[in-house]
Amino acid sequence: QVQLVESGGGLVQAGGSLRLSCEASERTFSRYIMGWFRQAPGKEREFVAAIAWSGDNTYYADSMKGRFTISRDNAKNTLYLEMNSLKPEDTAVYYCAADADGLGIRPSDYDYWGQGTQVTVSS
Repeated sequence: QVQLVESGGGLVQAGGSLRLSCEASERTFSRYIMGWFRQAPGKEREFVAAIAWSGDNTYYADSMKGRFTISRDNAKNTLYLEMNSLKPEDTAVYYCAADADGLGIRPSDYDYWGQGTQVTVSS
């Protein structure tokens, strides 16, 4: 079972940047599709971005394209999310997730989840 631990969240002003990390316990990290999701209070969990096993294929939700960059370092068992030009509407708890089967965009596609890290963007 993969254990995932996110870090890097915090409070940032609008227009600022943050880099989230997600460290996996599993040495077979490279076998998993990895994704980032977020959930704001009172809203459903939504897809942010996903990255294939080797990192050569990535997929983003439309509202994140051009602002967010997903990447991974399989040697370090770590997933990243670089977030730029942050907006107050980006405020949410951000979760990383692992999918053993394929690159999906639904929460139900993913098998393992981290505990989340809070990102708050002030206006």
